[in-house]
Amino acid sequence: MEKVVIALGGKSLQPKGNHPTAEAQLKVVKKTCEHLADISCKGYEIAIVHGNGPQVGDILLASEEAGDVTPAMPFDVCGAMSQGYIGYHLQQALKYAMSARGKNIPVLTVATQVIVDKNDPAFANPIKPIGASYTEEEAKVMQAEKGFPMREYGNKGWRRLVASPAPQRIVELDAIKAMWGSKIVISCGGGGIPVIENMDGTLEGVAAVIDKDYAAELLAENLNADVLLILTEVENVALNWNTPEQQNLSSMSLKEGAKYIEEGQFQAGTMLPKVEAAMKFVRCYPDKKAIITSLDKAMEALEGKSGTTITFA
Repeated sequence: MEKVVIALGGKSLQPKGNHPTAEAQLKVVKKTCEHLADISCKGYEIAIVHGNGPQVGDILLASEEAGDVTPAMPFDVCGAMSQGYIGYHLQQALKYAMSARGKNIPVLTVATQVIVDKNDPAFANPIKPIGASYTEEEAKVMQAEKGFPMREYGNKGWRRLVASPAPQRIVELDAIKAMWGSKIVISCGGGGIPVIENMDGTLEGVAAVIDKDYAAELLAENLNADVLLILTEVENVALNWNTPEQQNLSSMSLKEGAKYIEEGQFQAGTMLPKVEAAMKFVRCYPDKKAIITSLDKAMEALEGKSGTTITFA
């Protein structure tokens, strides 16, 4: 029985729109879980990692807007809150989808902390936009009063930036391992709650976002999974994306991937971390594979009929 770690993008769990409701998200999650249930019922042992980009931004915005009524929550706490409510939706929808297929298996969410290095260079160069968009004047006030790094995004306005450090260690890994196979575990939501480890062994949350693809790779590596399955909005990794010369890839070796990255084929913040995570996994396990594809092609991709499969050679 193959073990598969599945990485779900935060946008695949939320309907399109500026501020979708929790009810609308649950409808999308139910459709997502139909695909996940199909994979599980085909005999694969699955673990799920999800993104939280849109959701944690909404939580942060709500917390800041209510600042006159109740103190705003720190960013790491907002990340923990997003793990809880996205996990709740996934648990509810996936349990129902599994039961409808006659399969009774527990589904649960682990509030997962992921240790990052406090000296990671990413802290000196925040790149992840979060929260609402602001005017230039509002952004300058926030930067002056709160010290938030801000960046302009064209006609979308100015947004706050946070660091995106590399994941080092999953704190709750032993618990996740103990449940692997007998339960479907949802963990490392949003890349995990980023924490640093102090000299006395205590953990301290930091304002950062860990890329969920890198976190999923670390989980797959530590669980000795057979497949890292990264689900996104497109069926294949492509060269010359969105041009008349676009070339969809059905497979890619490490050597080819390194060449394409050097050529700048994959955009930072979108396809690049997915490709890098996939390459890291097969570099660690040369006899295994990683797959990048869309949610609706996931089952076909596992059967070798769709998607982009990344292999050692």
